[in-house]
Amino acid sequence: MSMSGGGRVAAIIAEYNPFHNGHAYHLTETRRLTGADTVVVIMSGNFVQRGECAICDKFTRTRMALAGGADLVLELPLPFACAGAETFARGGVALADALGCVDTLSFGMECGDVSSLMKAADAVSDDAVKPLLAEKLAEGRNFAAARTQAVRMLYGDDIASLLCLPNNTLAVEYIRALRQMMSPIRPLGVLRSGAAHDAPAAAGDFASATAVRDMLRKDDGAVRRYLPAASRELLDAAAEKGSAPADLKLCERAVLSRLRSMTREQMALLPDVSEGLENRLYTCVKTAASLEELYAAVKSKRYSHARIRRIILSAFLGIRATHTQTVPYLRILGMNARGRALLANVRPKLPVISSYKHTASLSPEAQNLYRLECHADDLWGLMTPSVQPCGADMTARLIVES
Repeated sequence: MSMSGGGRVAAIIAEYNPFHNGHAYHLTETRRLTGADTVVVIMSGNFVQRGECAICDKFTRTRMALAGGADLVLELPLPFACAGAETFARGGVALADALGCVDTLSFGMECGDVSSLMKAADAVSDDAVKPLLAEKLAEGRNFAAARTQAVRMLYGDDIASLLCLPNNTLAVEYIRALRQMMSPIRPLGVLRSGAAHDAPAAAGDFASATAVRDMLRKDDGAVRRYLPAASRELLDAAAEKGSAPADLKLCERAVLSRLRSMTREQMALLPDVSEGLENRLYTCVKTAASLEELYAAVKSKRYSHARIRRIILSAFLGIRATHTQTVPYLRILGMNARGRALLANVRPKLPVISSYKHTASLSPEAQNLYRLECHADDLWGLMTPSVQPCGADMTARLIVES
């Protein structure tokens, strides 16, 4: 299917928050296993799925990715980057498919068998699971736990246990999104090596992104072992400029202020808000004195901590549920010679942009999304050690490496 002049193209959907040794391993393995001539990375911008800000800006992380083996870096639009697994996967897969030349989608997994993940995707999509899921939700379980229980009842422990691990869960959503879009892109799983997702302790030369961020924020020199040389240099340069490490807590009062000024009706329009959750959020925000206090107050057995964080971040940034309906464009953040050659030989299904001036020809919906992205990035500039000026997204130049 490749339209890249005969070469094979692999895609990876990632956050690279920041790009560490585990990411470098995955990129290298992806190229080895697929024989890809070109690797495209679809990367979150300045905010991520955890409902937090990225530790350094997307342009710095783009340079890390290119230094680590990526050939073309596209931005996953903000509303998808800050969403739960299903929407996050749908946005990333839509971009990979729209490029029109991707042969393989590569992702990390905790199990060693993609066929098992395909069976799990079958189970999750089975209509017979839906009434059982509704039953478990009615018992007060959160969505992930309820779905796992429902799948266990019909498919047994082996399939259900796959849904208990974060990389597997995301992989299942990638597979489902590929199927729903009837995309010819093939899924490829790379067995995760070293420290587990979110693990606080390192394993050999591998540490989770969570552990790496914790070390960076504590200025722990040990972090250097777990980062490629280019990532270390780029992070050092960002720290010297006062643009890293970013931390949402630096904007805590601004976030609380924004939520205190919102009505119940406005909260009801946020992504992932349903079943009257806006009422709970509206009440809790009136008394919460910190973000952690607000997360804890709104969280319940039904609503996970991560879901609450994403909702609160969406409220601050101005993301609404309607923003996750479609992906309207392909935005290039950076590329090398192979990425440039790829773009010269493809016919994407969506408009391709790389700067603010390119948005003039976009639809009103697409222009609004780009403005939302710019606004969010201006707010990200308040979360860094030194306050960053507005306009970085509108004035940034496309990163082109040799």
